Amino acid sequence: MSDYVELKGINKRYDGFAASKDVDLRVRKGSLTALLGPSGSGKTTILRIIAGLEAPDSGEIYIDGKKVNGLSPSERGVGFVFQSYALFRYMNVYDNIAFGLEAKKVKKETIRARVDELLELTELKGMEKRFPNQLSGGQRQRVAFARALAPRPSLLLLDEPFAAIDAKVRKELRTWLRNMIYKVGITSIFVTHDQDEAVEVADSIIVTNAGRVEQVGSPLEIYKHPQTAFVSQFIGEGTIVQDYGKFRGFSEKKGYQGAMIRPEFVEAFKSDNPKFQKMLGFAEKGVIQDIMFKGNCLELLLDVRGTTLVARRSLERRPVEVGEQMNVIIYRMFAFDAQHACLLENGEIQLDDADQARLDAYLYQQDGYFVA
Repeated sequence: MSDYVELKGINKRYDGFAASKDVDLRVRKGSLTALLGPSGSGKTTILRIIAGLEAPDSGEIYIDGKKVNGLSPSERGVGFVFQSYALFRYMNVYDNIAFGLEAKKVKKETIRARVDELLELTELKGMEKRFPNQLSGGQRQRVAFARALAPRPSLLLLDEPFAAIDAKVRKELRTWLRNMIYKVGITSIFVTHDQDEAVEVADSIIVTNAGRVEQVGSPLEIYKHPQTAFVSQFIGEGTIVQDYGKFRGFSEKKGYQGAMIRPEFVEAFKSDNPKFQKMLGFAEKGVIQDIMFKGNCLELLLDVRGTTLVARRSLERRPVEVGEQMNVIIYRMFAFDAQHACLLENGEIQLDDADQARLDAYLYQQDGYFVA
């Protein structure tokens, strides 16, 4: 699949603040790509530069192989969905969707056919006479999506498209948006600070931090193989530990001053559990500090050698209590220095092939990303 969007050496400053620093990136044609990062990381600046809403101080922008520096958004063939929807309050749904086509003086019959097509596509049929204040947040977002698609752009850009929507509707809209974009077949880039959103919706993720691109890859690659110190700590949940060499099976890697230990890297069990009898020899002792119900599992906060680690526990397993002592195995962790990250495996875990296969099967049930 060929690249459709390419940025080369993009720099942008606002009053001395570097919002983009030597940004290079490529987006494949037909893909759905997430720009993921914390607030102030430069992701929205990148999106607006691609759209033509901001001009870079230096660098080149290519869309479909054509350099577009200096071209307006309409000349770039870009559709833009704003975080706040930016719908016209005095226009009904039909007129909001038709606005861009009317501005281009498209024939009324053509406009009607296109709006009807988009009303069907976005499941808004029958709502064309309603005004924005008569719609739910999810419906307003669909109108904004339809309006952006009306002029048949070759590239769709979305700035935090679900930020103004409540959690339940946001989850439903993620699936809807993904399906709609694939149905339309348009190259799309969306900005988000929500990891779950990026992982669930995107084909590819571009992680940004402090105006730079930290890493680019599929959701699985980003999660499983973080390449930088920032990504190892930003993606996923976990505990950051400086003295990680104190845990059994691990020694500190020279120059790597800390480590991230995710919940899926930790197993807590009682000594009477037959599945883990052969692992008692390399287990730590931990005490449950707190138990949090997460809907589909419990999260245990465990004091292990003076550090609080998090482990997940199936609701099907026997109940445990605060203050109870557990055996704790740390399978792996991400160590990091100032720039890089690497995966460390527990060096004490020595199992024969049959036991390793059983452990792999168990870990796969817990978390399919990390089968050895």
